[in-house]
Amino acid sequence: MKYRVHRLEVKSSNMQEKLEQFLNQMEGELVSVFPNVRPTFQPMGATSKIDFLLIVEKLK
Repeated sequence: MKYRVHRLEVKSSNMQEKLEQFLNQMEGELVSVFPNVRPTFQPMGATSKIDFLLIVEKLK
């Protein structure tokens, strides 16, 4: 079995659209999606942001 890992740059405003478009164009089978979550500090307190998604694809 061979696998391919893709990196998909996203923002909170376009994450769903970009992921849906990417998944519909995949040739292989989806194994997993890992978000890269990083902590951020805002004036209102601590929060987190997702910079990119790692998508694991199982090739045919």
